[in-house]
Amino acid sequence: MNFNALIRQTHRWLSILFTAGVVGYMIVMTRGQPPAWVGMFALVPLILLLVSGLYMFVLPHVLRGRSGRGAGG
Repeated sequence: MNFNALIRQTHRWLSILFTAGVVGYMIVMTRGQPPAWVGMFALVPLILLLVSGLYMFVLPHVLRGRSGRGAGG
């Protein structure tokens, strides 16, 4: 498995963890005001999703620049 495939797979699993964290936070909120640390369970995967998403967003542009095709055509 190459590095790009690993990043994509990690991004997918992080999205599942983020969704579970948000759902868990909503369940805890039904029982009253939750402690602040409970919200961090959703925030940590969100930050990692941001990093991996930005990597995947920038990757095609970097690869295009390395292939020798510049902005001039």
